[in-house]
Amino acid sequence: MLIRPRRNRKSAGVRSLVQETTLTPQDFIYPLFVHAGTENSPIDSMPGCLRWSEEGIVGEAKEAFELGIPAVVLFPAVEESKKTPLAEESYNPEGLVPRVIRRLKKELPELVVITDVALDPYNSDGHDGLVETNERGEAVILNDETVEILCKQALSHAEAGADIVSPSDMMDGRVEALREALDSEGYQEVSILSYSVKYASAYYGPFRGALNSAPKAGDKKTYQMDFHNVTEAIRETQLDEQEGADMIMVKPAGAYLDVIKTVSETTALPIAAYQVSGEYLMIKAAAAGGWVDEDKIAYESLVAIKRAGAQMILTYFAKQMACLLSK
Repeated sequence: MLIRPRRNRKSAGVRSLVQETTLTPQDFIYPLFVHAGTENSPIDSMPGCLRWSEEGIVGEAKEAFELGIPAVVLFPAVEESKKTPLAEESYNPEGLVPRVIRRLKKELPELVVITDVALDPYNSDGHDGLVETNERGEAVILNDETVEILCKQALSHAEAGADIVSPSDMMDGRVEALREALDSEGYQEVSILSYSVKYASAYYGPFRGALNSAPKAGDKKTYQMDFHNVTEAIRETQLDEQEGADMIMVKPAGAYLDVIKTVSETTALPIAAYQVSGEYLMIKAAAAGGWVDEDKIAYESLVAIKRAGAQMILTYFAKQMACLLSK
């Protein structure tokens, strides 16, 4: 035989020379949960993850940064007493997220701090937008009224020092509105990482347990995307690109590799993909049962996401994988 492909696989050294995809800690964005409590609290639905105190999250971010992880994204677990139908706490300049941003930027000025822009942690209805009940008793999510509040929220984060705001709400037109609001207040350098392609997915369940942010009525299918569709992802990406997004995101990741690949071929913007809580929990549960090697399967799943076309990966395995990759 003249052609023997196995020659390129004959040793670890040769395999490393021809390896097409490389995973590094610099590829990761580390999602961190924070609450107003003074103790770090384990999350039952997400083993290995914590709701960090304001003090604890600084220490965790420092450890991650020292391992080469360049960015964190913040998700607040808000006290029930501060949740309201109009989500006023979402733009409180002295609220939990602005306080944590200021603390992180003071302690770690080079760390990239990303914030989630959506109302579900603050909305007593548990939706990403404001809710109105129609004559049939159904929950209707108000688009334009929500966007107005999202702009206030993003401005409070920018004022506190956030490097990137990341709207996850899936309201129409919110990227353009956020860009105009940020620019008008002098925050032209604050980037927008848009959840352009966010599906209405069953993979989010453990995350909602972490923040106690499940919808009180109805579901999110009128604003999050139908997982049967992929062409729609191109349209959403193109719209966000036209509206001024600096980066776009596909969420979830593992079951949506085809979507990541399709989007990567239709946009020049950098692409992030979110390995969400359900993906994380399935690996953790299988490993806890002794059925899979946790490190190996987590690593393989992340390589697959990058191979599909993502330049950045949001993953709860970020710190664990950074430790593994440093060996």
